Amino acid sequence: MKKVGIIGGSGYTGGELIRLVLRHPALALDFVFSTTRPETPLCHTHVDLLGSTEMNFTDTINPEVDVVFLCVGHGKSVGFLEKNQFSEQTIIIDLSNDFRLKNDAQFQDYDFVYGLPEYQKTKIESAKAIANPGCFATAIQLALLPLAKENLIKDALHVNATTGSTGAGVGLSPTGHFSWRNNNVSWYKPFTHQHLGEIGETLEDPKIYFLPQRGNFTRGIFASCYTPFEGSLEQAENLYKDYYDSHLFTNVSAKEIALKQVVNTNNCVVHLHKYEDQLLITSAIDNLLKGASGQAIQNLNLIMGWEEDLGLQLKASVY
Repeated sequence: MKKVGIIGGSGYTGGELIRLVLRHPALALDFVFSTTRPETPLCHTHVDLLGSTEMNFTDTINPEVDVVFLCVGHGKSVGFLEKNQFSEQTIIIDLSNDFRLKNDAQFQDYDFVYGLPEYQKTKIESAKAIANPGCFATAIQLALLPLAKENLIKDALHVNATTGSTGAGVGLSPTGHFSWRNNNVSWYKPFTHQHLGEIGETLEDPKIYFLPQRGNFTRGIFASCYTPFEGSLEQAENLYKDYYDSHLFTNVSAKEIALKQVVNTNNCVVHLHKYEDQLLITSAIDNLLKGASGQAIQNLNLIMGWEEDLGLQLKASVY
């Protein structure tokens, strides 16, 4: 069993990660670090853990653990690693945006690898430090990677993606409060979202007009992308099926997709539609799993040489 430490386990992604680690057959949860909740039972914060663990949060770390997941806020992972030293053998998986861009990947003795398995699985397998992708970035890149690989993105990309309220974190804000979210939809950060940087590096900087939206649901991201495509729909479908044939968690659907197909799973579903010269690519993921904690476990499985879906055989609730 590999010992796991989680830094910042009180948020949504931290809670999902705790659940996944507790149920992973090759992992043992060693500690969950929190400066604000030391000695507080995990199940007091994540109430669904009642009966699953009696562990408390702690304000001390074990530097000799095999794996550390950083679930702290964006911009805070750098500071944490500057103040806390782990063993040279400890694998670091960061869920913030601190190390995702190429200019930020080198830090101290760490060489962070961008952790999108459908993009660079082989490189991940030999990594010691992982920069887990952002949730919007994951959904959008999985929609577009097959086109980018074949250099078939010839014009601007238009992307509209809607995320659930958990994407805003546990802290309340005027636009995250139930009274605002319920029976409502709104956009934010039009064309300037912070995930565009990592998307651009993976797809080699196409022009992307990205409009993110807040949905009135809890979990998931539903993304729609369209761009000119000279080939037929059948050619596009074959291209996508060939690309994702060896990737367990991304599937191309012949039918129109829906968010419920992926919520509570580490899966991504993709659908293609052709109208005149435009190819519409729709993708859906769970923002807390494939967009965060599930993908972090998937990356760890690859590093360890385990089955890629170990501990991630989760089923959606479609009804």
